[in-house]
Amino acid sequence: MPVRYYDWVAHHARRTPAKTAMVDLGSNRRFTYAEFDARVARLAGHLRAQLGVGKGDRVAVLALNATDTLDVQFACFRLGAIFVPLNTRLTVPELQFIVGDAAPRVMIHDDDLAEIALAVSQLCNVTSTLRYGAGQSYEQAIASAAPLTDVEPVTLDDVSTIMYTSGTTGQPKGATITHGMTFYNCVNLGGIAYITPSSVLLTVLPLFHTGGLNCYTNPVLHAGGTVMIMRAFDPGLTLQLISDPAVGINVFFGVPSIYQFLAQHPAFEAADFSRLVIGGVGGAPMPVPLLNTWEARGVALQQGYGMTETSPAVLALDREDAARKAGSAGKPVLHTEVRIVRPDGSDAAIGELGELWVRGPNVTPGYWNRPDANRSSFTDGWLHTGDATRIDEDGFYYIVDRWKDMYISGGENVYPAEVENVLHQLGAVAEAAVIGIADPQWGETGMAIVAVKAGRTLSEAEVHAHCQANLARFKCPRIIRFVDALPRNATGKIHKPTLRKTFSTASAIDLVQKAS
Repeated sequence: MPVRYYDWVAHHARRTPAKTAMVDLGSNRRFTYAEFDARVARLAGHLRAQLGVGKGDRVAVLALNATDTLDVQFACFRLGAIFVPLNTRLTVPELQFIVGDAAPRVMIHDDDLAEIALAVSQLCNVTSTLRYGAGQSYEQAIASAAPLTDVEPVTLDDVSTIMYTSGTTGQPKGATITHGMTFYNCVNLGGIAYITPSSVLLTVLPLFHTGGLNCYTNPVLHAGGTVMIMRAFDPGLTLQLISDPAVGINVFFGVPSIYQFLAQHPAFEAADFSRLVIGGVGGAPMPVPLLNTWEARGVALQQGYGMTETSPAVLALDREDAARKAGSAGKPVLHTEVRIVRPDGSDAAIGELGELWVRGPNVTPGYWNRPDANRSSFTDGWLHTGDATRIDEDGFYYIVDRWKDMYISGGENVYPAEVENVLHQLGAVAEAAVIGIADPQWGETGMAIVAVKAGRTLSEAEVHAHCQANLARFKCPRIIRFVDALPRNATGKIHKPTLRKTFSTASAIDLVQKAS
């Protein structure tokens, strides 16, 4: 059987069949590249022969981190099908929209999320499901299926994955990820993150997120290294594994809150980081004091910048510049073009603030079922990131702020319009606005400013309960403020700069007091 150029698992199964490809820390399972390849082949055979999955069909996964999810990704690649990882933090109403939009032929899930997965499948008419776990339908399918032998031919331009991101209009958008985007990300990150066949990565970020899947799980598999998958982030276990010479972890990636939790753990000071070749960080701006804390332990964290739509790497800071250029996201990665653009479309000068635009083979061709977003998000092939950026005289880029109202909480993008839509479901709400405010633990968190209808009453507890029932936890505003009316500009739009000026300082003090 020919090995397709995008099938790294099959390639390494031929070259280094006995080498450990992946370790599932939740189930204590280990798989060599030969075993990984065999599982992918049998799963692909079952999906095609028994469930009718073919080229272009979507396969959704709702599961906590497991090596099984990597089986699914590569099985989809061999079928020419489209892998759709789902955010495990979302509620049924949120998932209903996404699954309805993607229209998958199959829903694959684990035991912990079975109830939600089956409810969403029923609501969205997904007739075929598979469940992870020993003795469950997923393992039974792999054990009984004939391996797929006629792999579907695809090109680098074919869509391999759809990743849903929160939308500025209140509805998520599915960024289409091509085989080429994933390949170029492996190349772009491979060199700058020092990834080689000797790399041993501990993956703690969720595999439904581009950070977990592509920083650096796919690049390490592309290189023929070993990935260790943690079911859910545990700071104590993470420090223990990194410190253990028998485990041999030398590559790690996290969002800033991950590094904060690790630095605050009692085992941090005694932990052994001497084997770490690279500690990458992205997803949100990294506080300089936290960078200094890690530098004092001998770890120069490599900052970077990217988006789901850019697969994700766009900018990265060389390890040698981590301290000298603290706060910078670095310079463009290899196969990527960037511009900083003024509102009139011209290029900004050195030191001048503008919007970051990105172009290259690592950039999405567009959004699933969203021609409106495609028209507004691109100019002559350049993706508008919506991020305010400047460049210094040495060519280093700094992400200063977001042009849009989006804020980042614990590495997760939160768009206020989506939260505001949920708040307006409450009958007593006359109007509502959500802003991001500084948070000592998560970087940023949400604050809801609510005006109640005349003659009605509404409590903070009621607002919190409604949000928790309809939104993922990271989207729920932690602070609620009630006002008589929201400020508006001359055109009648709610004026969020006034809200930020009025509430952000007092709210930050509230959060610090709560944290203490």
